[in-house]
Amino acid sequence: MSDACGCSDGPRPEGETGQEPERLWEISELRFAAAAGVLLVAALCADWAGATRSVELTLEALALVVGGYTFVPSTLRRLAQRRIGVGTLMTIAAVGAVLLGEVGEAAMLAFLFSISEGLEEYSLARTRRGLRALLSLVPDEATVLRDGRELVLPPGELRVGDAMLVKPGERLATDGIIRDGRTALDLSAITGESVPVEAGPGVEVFAGAINGTGALTVEVTTTAEDNSLARIVKIVEAEQSRKGASERLADRIAKPLVPGVMIVATLIAAIGSALGDPLVWIERALVVLVAASPCALAISVPVAVVAAIGAASKLGVLVKGGAALEALGAVRAVALDKTGTLTANRPAVIEVATTADATREQVLDLAGALEARSEHPLARAILAAVDHVRPATDVEAVTGAGLTGRRDGHTLRLGRPGWLEPGALAADVRRMQSAGATAVLVEQDGTVIGAIAVRDELRPEAAEVVAQLRRDGYEVAMLTGDNQATADALAKDVGIEVVHAELRPEDKARLIGQMRSRHSTAMVGDGVNDAPALATADLGIAMGAMGSDVAIETADVALMGEDLRHLAQAFAHARRARRIMLQNVGLSLAIVVGLMPLALFGLLGLAAVVLVHELAEVVVIANGVRAGRTKALEIPAAANAASLPRTTVDASS
Repeated sequence: MSDACGCSDGPRPEGETGQEPERLWEISELRFAAAAGVLLVAALCADWAGATRSVELTLEALALVVGGYTFVPSTLRRLAQRRIGVGTLMTIAAVGAVLLGEVGEAAMLAFLFSISEGLEEYSLARTRRGLRALLSLVPDEATVLRDGRELVLPPGELRVGDAMLVKPGERLATDGIIRDGRTALDLSAITGESVPVEAGPGVEVFAGAINGTGALTVEVTTTAEDNSLARIVKIVEAEQSRKGASERLADRIAKPLVPGVMIVATLIAAIGSALGDPLVWIERALVVLVAASPCALAISVPVAVVAAIGAASKLGVLVKGGAALEALGAVRAVALDKTGTLTANRPAVIEVATTADATREQVLDLAGALEARSEHPLARAILAAVDHVRPATDVEAVTGAGLTGRRDGHTLRLGRPGWLEPGALAADVRRMQSAGATAVLVEQDGTVIGAIAVRDELRPEAAEVVAQLRRDGYEVAMLTGDNQATADALAKDVGIEVVHAELRPEDKARLIGQMRSRHSTAMVGDGVNDAPALATADLGIAMGAMGSDVAIETADVALMGEDLRHLAQAFAHARRARRIMLQNVGLSLAIVVGLMPLALFGLLGLAAVVLVHELAEVVVIANGVRAGRTKALEIPAAANAASLPRTTVDASS
């Protein structure tokens, strides 16, 4: 457990991230809690069966030792470091109950608290396991050219200046600069680009990027220990440690409460002993300690958390523990990744511009004829727009440029502007690009006849969700690795005013840090490139169905469906659950404050104090269960989930 939970002395040793528990039973705190619970039930059965008091007392004492082992040792270590938390208050209450002969009450406190600590450890362990998914992006070997020979080496043996040979379809083992070759690079693991990026000599490339169809020679510029993916891992590790050490709600309350209770009890014993019978006043001081025990406080938040998390799963929202739920309810700023979050990550044809002598259907037909033989990601978008495909023959890929082929005696070419001259369609190409689309030109027998715009379109519900978030008072921003033109165009359509584009993972993490200085901030993303930002934010939210394993594991919350409206539902549900948690905490503190003076003046004895605590636990549990009620969030119809219309433009006009 983290220090915040009062159950450990710091982060787990390095190297243990690969051995995190995956099931509840693997959490030691929960195993100890189960054992303590069995012993308490056995003690109760012994009482019903008429066994001697010594047998019952022995079982209760064993339950206390087993349950207390999960937090008492670490609490004592924290006290030695002058750090206190809710574990400190629980320990003091248990000691006070034992001194008054209420060993069963002390054992119950230990049992309840060990359960809450075990559930928190389980959620943290799931997050730590995400690092393994990050490291799996590095290939097991890389090919380098040294002294005129090709050598296959582990990435760790690469040196700065090596000439790394990257074959089509291979991942880059480390960062570098292309010295020879042209290709279309899939940078989704690094920058979140929705479509492959053309790259040639002099272009910087990054570890984890997937090479397209061209063979590359890349000059290594960083070692494997300091490349892009290694930096992502370091950011995630550092930010997860920060989160693990952050204080939970109960700990924040316990900080002033613990010393206050101890001072009051000491004064009662000292002043009372000086003015009256020392035995009477020492006993009253111990009763005050038990009266101040956070019985209801210890169970109030975990009950609400378990109920709320279970209900959230019915909404398609996976919430990883109480700290995540608290943070989700406290968020006031939301940073949204573009690709796969605001967009569907499925490029589609949105516009076809033609010359005077061509039609939209003809342009798409010829483009489909060439793309039928292509593996390029844009090919799927173009083929989806063609009703019937007649493939071309002699199709060849021109690396980093486009395709050539023949059909019905005509020479066909399809490719990027620059390789093909747009001619009369130049203005249309510029307009397409300014609207955030990728433009490809179609040429027949040396004459360009059309331009096709392909864009990764917004999710249909994106605009209404952003509008709902803004109505609810959230500050909304877009963070993306895509180019500025694409980001600006889509942000305008969806209604986001704050846009940050062309970002690397560390850039996203830095901007999230700036947002956190103003508001509690959530980052919503779906890719590996979002992992540092997800970890840096007060709360990381992953788009689960489309997201990578590492994004889901690194995030605190995962949206398991593809409907972005679950995000607004999750925020509303968490705000309600947080209100219930605060109600329980307030009630728990009110009981403590009310019982202490009654115990001080002898109006309530130990039995009455224990009874009130038990009744309070029933009340807060019943209230906490309310957090499990789900309520669908009514989102008004979108003002306009605007997107660039699919049109046909005649260049001659």
